[in-house]
Amino acid sequence: MTLFIAQGAPIIVQGITGRQGMLHTARMLKAGTNVQGGVNPRKAGTTLNFESTEKSRAVTVPVFATCEEAVRSTHAQASVVFVPPAYAKDAIVEAIEAGIALIVVITEGIPVADTAYCVGLAIRRGVRIIGPNCPGLITFPEHEGEHGVNLGIIPDGIASRGPLALVSKSGTLTYQLMGELSDIGFTACLGAGGDPIVGTTLQEALERFEADDATKAVVMIGEIGGSAEQDAAQWARRHMTKPIVAYIAGFTAPEGKQMGHAGAIVSGGRGTAQDKKEALEAAGIRVGKTPRQTADFMREILATNSLA
Repeated sequence: MTLFIAQGAPIIVQGITGRQGMLHTARMLKAGTNVQGGVNPRKAGTTLNFESTEKSRAVTVPVFATCEEAVRSTHAQASVVFVPPAYAKDAIVEAIEAGIALIVVITEGIPVADTAYCVGLAIRRGVRIIGPNCPGLITFPEHEGEHGVNLGIIPDGIASRGPLALVSKSGTLTYQLMGELSDIGFTACLGAGGDPIVGTTLQEALERFEADDATKAVVMIGEIGGSAEQDAAQWARRHMTKPIVAYIAGFTAPEGKQMGHAGAIVSGGRGTAQDKKEALEAAGIRVGKTPRQTADFMREILATNSLA
């Protein structure tokens, strides 16, 4: 099966002409991602030129006025959104209504009400959103000489193909754990995002990893705030057959103070790192005190179960 998106699937970038859109489109192309177009109504009809790399030839990317027009021309299966927060809701709705199956929203600072509306609409339409406020999704190729799919801002040179999968609420910790376990490798790494409402939860990522034959074990990175980790733990206890190790950021966070992400806040004594650690351990999931210890736990599990 494919994890979230097939290798070589055509994608578009909303907000491609902005500084971040240009920068990360070049990165995605360099990683071998099949970027076929961009969307910016003010620059429709223009093109953007990207230089050749080891993994990609020189590419001229057309800019379309709307997602509907882009999909009609490119048959895009996914969109990556770099649109500023004030306009992100309209961009996401436009992508949903254009029939794009996977929408990866990198934008930070989108109002929670806007995200709630978009996620609700996506669920009704059978569309998957990843994010917002996330580093995106990277999948690794099954065979040498093939390209994976890099949607967002995750550096593609950290790791390569292997038996692990990773889901994280933190962008930086995603990169750190990928680096710690780079010698083992991953099928896919997904940044779920740290906002109070996200399109793909930790539990939903676990469900996909559990169903994927190539994924043998999972790393989950959580943080203070909300109950996503507890929900994932309860589901894993009943349904997950593959081993999981976890890391929770924020053990020293003071109550009532937002720590980085919009959703990373302990309120009313709930959402603490200790609460999450206890819920995960009750489900049989080992929780590392540091990213390095978390990686060591995974190595022990792989060695014990001969999974590497």
